Amino acid sequence: MAFNSAAVVACSPLSIPSPVLFGAEILSLEANQVNDFSRTVGFGLYANHGAVDVQAANICNVSIAYTHPGQNDKVKVQMFLPTKDWNGRMQAIGGNGWQTGLNLVALAGMEAAIGEGYASLSTDSGLGTSDSPTWGLLSPGNTNRYLLQNLASTSLNDLSILGKDRVNSYYGTPPVFSYWNGCSQGGRQGMMLAQRFPEAFDGIVASAPAINWSELFVGDLWPYILMNTMKTFPRPCEMQAITQAAVTACDGNDGLVDGLITEPDDCAFDPTTLVGTTIQCTEIGRNVTISMGASILTQAIWEGPMGSSNSSLFPGPKKCTTLSSTDATSGGTIALTTCSSNGTCVAAPLPLLTPWVRKFVLKDESVDLSKLTRGDFERLLHASVNEYSSVLDTNDPDLSAFRARGGKIVGYHGLRYFNNVTELGPNIHDFYRMFFSPGLGHCFGGNGAYPADTFDAMRSWVENGTAPDVLNATFVGTTRLVKRTLCPYPLKQTYDGVGNATEDEGFSCK
Repeated sequence: MAFNSAAVVACSPLSIPSPVLFGAEILSLEANQVNDFSRTVGFGLYANHGAVDVQAANICNVSIAYTHPGQNDKVKVQMFLPTKDWNGRMQAIGGNGWQTGLNLVALAGMEAAIGEGYASLSTDSGLGTSDSPTWGLLSPGNTNRYLLQNLASTSLNDLSILGKDRVNSYYGTPPVFSYWNGCSQGGRQGMMLAQRFPEAFDGIVASAPAINWSELFVGDLWPYILMNTMKTFPRPCEMQAITQAAVTACDGNDGLVDGLITEPDDCAFDPTTLVGTTIQCTEIGRNVTISMGASILTQAIWEGPMGSSNSSLFPGPKKCTTLSSTDATSGGTIALTTCSSNGTCVAAPLPLLTPWVRKFVLKDESVDLSKLTRGDFERLLHASVNEYSSVLDTNDPDLSAFRARGGKIVGYHGLRYFNNVTELGPNIHDFYRMFFSPGLGHCFGGNGAYPADTFDAMRSWVENGTAPDVLNATFVGTTRLVKRTLCPYPLKQTYDGVGNATEDEGFSCK
């Protein structure tokens, strides 16, 4: 999309007037020209895309610091504005974990986006870029509610307003289309925007969204509590062997043996059948035997926690989920153990969860989480949801305002929420499509197919009205790269048993 490059102002604070943001005070604005910027942004760093090779880009690097008076915060927003090759569009990059943006991953995404011609931007929400919420507790018993509010929602709408204003000031015209791109925390942010700030972005990619944050950040602590209460601490290789056996047992149920379970709810594998089986444990370089304790633990994790009234408190993971792995790309650390040289193992809680429970739910950093009981878990879960669901969670199924303004949402995973939206009305596929990729890790990794064209599919839908009937995806098979199309939920990927499955032949969505 061509624009009048002659209208571009100099990349200087003197040429770009300070923005106005209601409810905020601008503290500083910096603008610096960067020429001949080159970088290859690899797979996994640019959410919902593939790798991007940025070559000799010229950009105006704009940084804004502002505060919400009375809240004692300092929020940083950064933008990369292509000097010559702007495509007329704005792409905001979301965060991951406790970071809302402007960390190494978000900055890599911003750099990749300018390589594709976008004006890119992100925010730290006033939290900095620590991978832990050091800001969370002002004093024992008192959480930092203002910064939590920034993380949850406020800074997201601020980012949209500031971004559009800066684009207009620099190019002399507003962006023709504005997009949000995120996964995990970034996916949650995207759904928050659709629900509370429907005018902020034209299109949103919200993959693997942490929709029920207040529930999730306690619920995923269940395997850790189970291990401690059962006094059972399997090595990662033992848990991995059980998961792999489940995948092997149920792999062919869909008519194709490819290392993936397309119907995980129908997998009836019993882990106790493996008790006594000898496996090679690569992490210690010798064989180990699968124990009854590890099998019972795995089954209990799959079933999920039950409350005092014998009702489900939190859904357990699917049988194909990697439960324990030291590989960061697997996303599987909810049942991780660490073992000493003498063979003694202990449960290792997911670092993402422990500060939530200590700082925000218990409001006491001195609590020893290894002493938590099953009863404690139920109380913590209810306390977390009761206090924080309205602040952080993005489970409001009413997307009518976003739909009415012509917005589009695309992503993968997050199917429970999609079902809730569907119950409110028909034709949800007219504006919202969610895809399921069996075996795909959290955002990327794992054994499943990764859809690198997710963002481009959303953009085509917004701009051309071309709804994505499939997402093209790939994964590494036993010997080569395998192509696979993903179906929009609730349609399911079906193999006819005839075509070349490696080349994505013989599949249809039914």
